[in-house]
Amino acid sequence: MLNAAPESGLTAARQQAVVAALLAVLPARCVLSDAEDTRPYECDGLAAYRQLPMVVTLPDTEEQVIAILGVCRALKVPIVPRGAGTGLSGGALPIADGVVLSTARLNRIVRLDAYARTAVVQPGVRNLAISEAAAQYALYYAPDPSSQIACSIGGNVAENSGGVHCLKYGLTVHNVLRVRVVTIDGDVLELGGECLDSPGLDLLAVFIGSEGMLGIVTEVTVKLIPKPATARVIMASFDDVVTGGNAVANVIAAGIIPAGLEMMDRTSSRMVEPFVKAGYDIDAAAILLCEADGTHEEVEEEIARMTAVLEGAGASAIAVSQSEAERMKFWSGRKNAFPAAGRISPDYYCMDGTIPRKRLAEVLTGIAGMETTHGLRCANVFHAGDGNLHPLILFDANMPGEFERAEAFGADILALCVAVGGTITGEHGVGMEKINSMCVQFTRAELDAFFAVKRAFDPHALLNPDKAIPTLNRCAEFGKMHVTAGRLPFANLPRF
Repeated sequence: MLNAAPESGLTAARQQAVVAALLAVLPARCVLSDAEDTRPYECDGLAAYRQLPMVVTLPDTEEQVIAILGVCRALKVPIVPRGAGTGLSGGALPIADGVVLSTARLNRIVRLDAYARTAVVQPGVRNLAISEAAAQYALYYAPDPSSQIACSIGGNVAENSGGVHCLKYGLTVHNVLRVRVVTIDGDVLELGGECLDSPGLDLLAVFIGSEGMLGIVTEVTVKLIPKPATARVIMASFDDVVTGGNAVANVIAAGIIPAGLEMMDRTSSRMVEPFVKAGYDIDAAAILLCEADGTHEEVEEEIARMTAVLEGAGASAIAVSQSEAERMKFWSGRKNAFPAAGRISPDYYCMDGTIPRKRLAEVLTGIAGMETTHGLRCANVFHAGDGNLHPLILFDANMPGEFERAEAFGADILALCVAVGGTITGEHGVGMEKINSMCVQFTRAELDAFFAVKRAFDPHALLNPDKAIPTLNRCAEFGKMHVTAGRLPFANLPRF
């Protein structure tokens, strides 16, 4: 059965032609075209946006990836790369007349070098699987998104994922040494390398976070680091979120870089605690989770220093993990905040923006005001140490107009992030969700520069073509401006 409706003969014929061309270069098990088979690929973690793809491909090898790109290039078929489908910005949302290229079957750990502290993996390898394989050498892979049990390293590269320990150990871009990439023209590129520097332009940093718009990853070399001898977590309670936000800035100002520094407001704590029983203070307006890791002596000293700073910043209560089991329990609440939202709301819309740490209290106050403006609740959980916010806007999709209000709420949060000197994303990417917000963040000249990079890698505009870079017309529509023949009249005049 074809995805196309019976009356759309042209679309059905197009699908048949694409499927036939793909089956000429791939085994039948690598090509899905029946609606029943392609339905699981209609969205990623941003389930509010759905589109059934024309065809799904699941290559087993790099050679098959090259073959798929060759077919799509010849037939001018757009391609949407997909990892594990855990992304939260619609970056893997299919195109109706396009091919989804899933890297799920490229899931082999090629080699692990304990001496060099590196692992070479295919893009479908799960984030957590790398650390599990390296554990026998007392090593691990540091970036730890909340979805690390399921998300793939290829998707992490596409979105430049972080995690609760990114403050000290960095994002994906800081922990990947090399990527092997297939371009739309079928060329294989090696970006980066296993030495400290590589000749030429730093295209590795350009590629990481490019959301599948520049090429298909077929292999990734990651850094492994030694597991710390010990780690402990402080849970500090605060009577208001402003005081808690200021405490974050105080910790960093004291010259302390915790392994993790996370904040949750009362709404978040109360939805999480019955779910995981982490021992959270549900009466506090906000709680901070501050982790120290290293040798026993280093950890004890840092815990003492952070405790003093937090008490001085106005913490109403402080608890310190006394065992590894208790430390993991403290973190389990934070890492399960998203699924726990289902306990108090039929639906939630997770935003992702980044702000300067010193503006944290101001932004939290602003979000509280937006709850009244939009008539929706918001639970705040975020990587406080690096200013990466993850507000969870709670709504009921069964109520007419509530999702649209949630979207407007989210757009206002991102606009506030930009206004205080931040950005519209931290680790979830732009995808379909934030294209309009890019018009708030970037100038036309900057967007044109992004297009130039896109054209250099993908002159055919076939790789994830409807994502991430807004056109002038889209920005004008978002800003209620009038565009004629691709130009904005009187562009030098201010808009109100």
